[in-house]
Amino acid sequence: MADAFIYDAVRTPRGKGRADGSLHEITPIQLATQVLEAVRDRNELDTSAVDDVIFGCVTPVGEEGACIPRVAAINAGFAETVAGVQINRFCASGLEACNMAAGQVMAGQADLMIGGGVEHMSRVPMGSDGGAWATDPAVAIPTYFVPQGISADLIATKYGYSRDDLDAYAVESQKRAKRAWDEGRFQRSIVPVKDVIGEIVLDHDEHMRPETDMQSLGALKPSFAEIGTNFGFDSVAIQKYPEVERINHVHHAGNSSGIVDGASAVLIGNAEMGKRLGLTPRARVRAYASIGSEPTIMLTGPSFAAEKALRRAGMAVGDIDLWELNEAFAAVVLRFMDVLGVDHAKINVNGGAIAMGHPLGATGAMILGTVLDELERTGQGTALVSLCIGAGMGTATIIERV
Repeated sequence: MADAFIYDAVRTPRGKGRADGSLHEITPIQLATQVLEAVRDRNELDTSAVDDVIFGCVTPVGEEGACIPRVAAINAGFAETVAGVQINRFCASGLEACNMAAGQVMAGQADLMIGGGVEHMSRVPMGSDGGAWATDPAVAIPTYFVPQGISADLIATKYGYSRDDLDAYAVESQKRAKRAWDEGRFQRSIVPVKDVIGEIVLDHDEHMRPETDMQSLGALKPSFAEIGTNFGFDSVAIQKYPEVERINHVHHAGNSSGIVDGASAVLIGNAEMGKRLGLTPRARVRAYASIGSEPTIMLTGPSFAAEKALRRAGMAVGDIDLWELNEAFAAVVLRFMDVLGVDHAKINVNGGAIAMGHPLGATGAMILGTVLDELERTGQGTALVSLCIGAGMGTATIIERV
């Protein structure tokens, strides 16, 4: 098979995903358009060489519907021969889009691809697309459906993570994100978002709260206790996991990922096309994998996906220099570190979604670019990126710096 190289990776800043967020007035198509324009302009790219644009989008309805990557490519002035397709693997959609792009290149069915994602959560709210798993009793009851927040609290309860454990992790995420911004670690990849007259409306991650400490987090109420008790979801989880006597509700807004708006794009191609276009490869995609996991606890899939990707690459945990795991909930990362024996000093070293937010369909490609920048900054060689996923799945990608 051909090697798939990453030639560039860009992302927008993450804007608060609500009506007073800085990106609320910028449409999803504009977010997607601006990251594609950045990839083109930064690389002086002949867009006719691009075979396809694959974007993750978890809520592909309304303004995010109608195959947004194809329309964004047209809107960005790409050659009309560039195809586009959107995919949905829930929170891992952006990384899955990059994996699909890399797979096309490896298989020799494409020479140059763009993977990435877009999610505008302030304009297209999470859950707007519906779905049978949560709404059809004939599906929900036999599969023990619970919302993700209940799953996160179930992980914490089952594996013994206290609220102090989770809050301490969240405080560290905020500290790391602030340090990364203060030291300019994200500058290579950030694409400031502009309005219709070309004025910059956001050039930094807006969701961050660097003043966060254990005391301020301690004042927050658990987010999922009410739906767990009043809607019966705690009982559903306990039916599936009878060894758990009761659910300890320990997650809240401060130790869970933030709702934000954003977009990302990663340029992936083979060596021949890179040479033809004068592009310098930054990393090689070594291996990737997706896996299904038990859907009630739902969020334990990343370790299984990481193990599968490591096997495919012929690597071990000790061969990975940096780890990047989406901080959907603090317990997800704590469990991942425990299962694989990953040192906290090597994972999410520049903070994560607890501090900066999680624009669902875009996050996977965002953190792929983040860890690539960090490999280059520190001179390290290998990284593994992973995300937990709704309905019980995990996706992981291993890259090797060139």
